[in-house]
Amino acid sequence: MERLAGRIMLLGGWGRAVLALLAGAFGALAMPPVSFFAALFFSFTLLVWLMDGVGSNPERMGSRGLRSAFLIGWLFGLGYFVAGLWWVGAALLLEADEFAWALPLAVLGLPAVLAIFYGVATAFARLFWSDGLGRIAALAAAFGLAEWLRSFVATGFPWNAIGYGAMPVPVMMQSVRVFGLFGMSALSVFVFAVPALFATRRGLRPGIALALLLLAGHFGYGAYQLHLSEATGDGQEVTVRLVQPAIDQSVKLQNSDRVAVFEKHLRLTALPPEAGGRQPDIIVWPETTIPFILTENPDALQRIAAVLKEGQVLVTGTVRSEEQAAGEAPLYYNSIYVIDHSGQILSATDKVHLTPFGEYVPWENLLKRFGIENLVALPGGFTAGARRNLLTLPNGLKLYPLICYEVIFPQVEDEALSQSDLIVNVTNDAWFGNTPGPYQHFLQARMKAVESGRFLIRDANNGISATIDPQGRVVSGLGLNAEGAKDISLRLRKPIENGLPSPNYNFWMVTALLLSGAVISRLGFVSKGN
Repeated sequence: MERLAGRIMLLGGWGRAVLALLAGAFGALAMPPVSFFAALFFSFTLLVWLMDGVGSNPERMGSRGLRSAFLIGWLFGLGYFVAGLWWVGAALLLEADEFAWALPLAVLGLPAVLAIFYGVATAFARLFWSDGLGRIAALAAAFGLAEWLRSFVATGFPWNAIGYGAMPVPVMMQSVRVFGLFGMSALSVFVFAVPALFATRRGLRPGIALALLLLAGHFGYGAYQLHLSEATGDGQEVTVRLVQPAIDQSVKLQNSDRVAVFEKHLRLTALPPEAGGRQPDIIVWPETTIPFILTENPDALQRIAAVLKEGQVLVTGTVRSEEQAAGEAPLYYNSIYVIDHSGQILSATDKVHLTPFGEYVPWENLLKRFGIENLVALPGGFTAGARRNLLTLPNGLKLYPLICYEVIFPQVEDEALSQSDLIVNVTNDAWFGNTPGPYQHFLQARMKAVESGRFLIRDANNGISATIDPQGRVVSGLGLNAEGAKDISLRLRKPIENGLPSPNYNFWMVTALLLSGAVISRLGFVSKGN
């Protein structure tokens, strides 16, 4: 292994660039639908050895060394994000005559921008680089910080954060309640990069010991939490019907089929429960599923009331309009309504975190000069909601609403979330067809249930509709391309408190410890070099 590491360290030019790209691309296998988390051991071991090629000389701390480190990280990230996010381009092909020209921007441009964060991470780690365990700590802290930045810079897009690769199954998901997604990303990179120590054996024993300790804690805590959850909940029992119409997105884009789309939802809603099953209390329709402005169509509200039984409520994604001053176009919101059996709208909320280029165009005045517009054909696109409102049902249950990819953003300390009983996530993954996108989205939704310690109800037009328990386990649901309605009964329970500091606090503590180890190692490395 020392000989292999030496050859990689000595690579330059195209050889180094290609290997960095391939290392990142291979790491994407850790994400759904493959979920081969061991791929990241290979990726980060190669990344460390590539970094050794530009970080081994204590005297080369100038801009040239930092540029080389940035380029390695950027190429690694480019390979990772192209291999993991190529499916984003599928949405552009639905209206290929209008948007096909932008395919390279989606497939290569978005990954190139996201890869900047990983380039910054490797350049930052280069400042603390040494020849032992300290460089592993530096890389881990840098990637944790990069994933944190990726969650909010330029509105944020933390899709496929490295930490997800270490949490493919429920027993491996529970640690996210302790460290959060960013803490898990930092600790995961540390463990995934430890095999690089086999090349020189400097710091190998403590590195292996720490990695094994972290893995044991990761699996042990997960098993413990799953065991605790076996106790039956003593809270309210509720039956939810998930309606997944599986309407092709090209059909949804055709205004001529709006009535048929609406009727299909009504038909699935009116189906009787399975033999011996409870009548559903809550019926959920997907994101923007009603193909017209509901408040401008009282007949539609009456049709909904006609299919709902007394005591039932419908939670549905819809488009809400808001009139402006005379001569100004109305504002449109991607919203959720709660409608009762009399056709009354009881509660509503708007999407707060809009999807760039899907629902709004950032820097609109500038980019429209180049023909860049929304995929959603609304005048001016959607407007972001001012705040996220809890949806209160007649039985007192409070739903925390998340629309589409809002579910991927960690909201560790959210007062509204702490007051809720359930999370509801409505979405539409039909934009991306049978690609890795819906599977990746679903994993991140499962992580939200674990983070919050609450049941999560997820309903998609097409994608994966399911009810997920507070440990990330799928209770029941409908798979990709499945059409129908699924009734699921839940016994609610209060979140299990772990008595530990908040995940946000723990993330910063982990980062501080890793950076402290990196600094100490770096000082010793420079002293030894001199």
